[in-house]
Amino acid sequence: MKTKLYATVAAVALTAGTASADGHLPFTPGEGDFSWDSYNEWVATAPDLSGQNVTIFGPWLSPEDGIFRSMLAYFSDATGANVTYTGSDSFEQQIVIDAEAGSAPNVAVFPQPGLAATMASQGLLTPLGDDMGAWVADNYAAGQSWVDLGTYADASGDDQFYGFFYNVNVKSLVWYSPENFEDAGYEVPETMEDLIALSEQIIEDGETPWCIGLGSGAATGWPATDWVEDIMLRTQAPEVYDGWVSNEIAFNDPRVIEAVETFGMFAKNDDMVAGGSAAVGSTDFRDSPTGLFSSPPQCYMHRQASFATAFFPDDVVPGEDADFFYFPSFAEKDLGNPVLGGGTLMAVTNASDATMAFMEFLQQPIAHEVMMAQTGFLTPHSGVNLEAYGDDILRGQGEILLNATTFRFDASDLMPGAIGAGTFWTGMVDFVGGASAEDVTGAIQDSWDALK
Repeated sequence: MKTKLYATVAAVALTAGTASADGHLPFTPGEGDFSWDSYNEWVATAPDLSGQNVTIFGPWLSPEDGIFRSMLAYFSDATGANVTYTGSDSFEQQIVIDAEAGSAPNVAVFPQPGLAATMASQGLLTPLGDDMGAWVADNYAAGQSWVDLGTYADASGDDQFYGFFYNVNVKSLVWYSPENFEDAGYEVPETMEDLIALSEQIIEDGETPWCIGLGSGAATGWPATDWVEDIMLRTQAPEVYDGWVSNEIAFNDPRVIEAVETFGMFAKNDDMVAGGSAAVGSTDFRDSPTGLFSSPPQCYMHRQASFATAFFPDDVVPGEDADFFYFPSFAEKDLGNPVLGGGTLMAVTNASDATMAFMEFLQQPIAHEVMMAQTGFLTPHSGVNLEAYGDDILRGQGEILLNATTFRFDASDLMPGAIGAGTFWTGMVDFVGGASAEDVTGAIQDSWDALK
């Protein structure tokens, strides 16, 4: 699945911090850019959980696992609970086996909401309750989006709030070289109309606006799905996006075709993309951003998720030689500031008093700030101190999250695997290779119909 690919490349981009995997607090209370006052208030009323255990199972491996454990140390220090985290690259398979066998951990960390929704429908998750859902709605930027993403039907078909999102990523980003922009006299666009006008201006100046690469081995095509998803959020209301994800709105609906054709305006125009449109399908996505930093530049912009820095040349310093801006929305559409991304969801698979206390602890800014200071961790928690982020790049991405009016999870990761990680990928390769948007979306819809 594409989420696994994101998890792999995100791990490459992690920066080792002062994490401690042995239970020691990595940051001294009272020091640094952390919300110690709110933490101390919570500690004053924290339950005594001495002798109680909380087990957590998820997909995070080294170095993320040690850094996550360093955050857990603050909960353990305040409550006396013994909290253990175990990571596995076979999490998706193992959590189902353990839950069905009655040996599930207390908390499971899902890299995709789809699996959590399936387990909720089977009665294998414990609802977090309306109070937790209301807290997320009030304290997360675009809060209702996060509530909706964590709300699933239970075994009786009734909707319940099950999932608390923790550690998210932002995909609605355009990377560029500030030096190249300054030399050419270009300004960061604030609307999609401005972005299109800038792209056309770059062409008029005899240069190439974009680098785009869809190559990714067996997963070739997935970067184009991100483009289409972002464009869907900028041309249609969120409920249309949701209907498209569930196929209540057909894949070959005119609104989806419009989004694919808008992507084609960038990717199928020889003047618009480095190497011409013929190179888009064969250029590896890991190689495509290097054109930003060649001399002279092969391109001026590259749309990619927050992990793009992992594939920059070694001598490129993010925040100095490279920066990003929000992939803007259309002013004329008046759809706010939608953000496309992904994230991990905390859900309770084996409830206990200590477990529910831990889920409440995750509401505390410190539970986010300890991670913010050490890794590529991003949070939509509006109560955190942005100064806690480890660098300006992360801080800027955190600000984009906090300014979001709508957040939506990567569509292809929510679609059935045969579609989202199958015909959607291959269809986008066919599209940049010359096929029409009508033919490509029609074929994808046919493959969806075959599943019914």
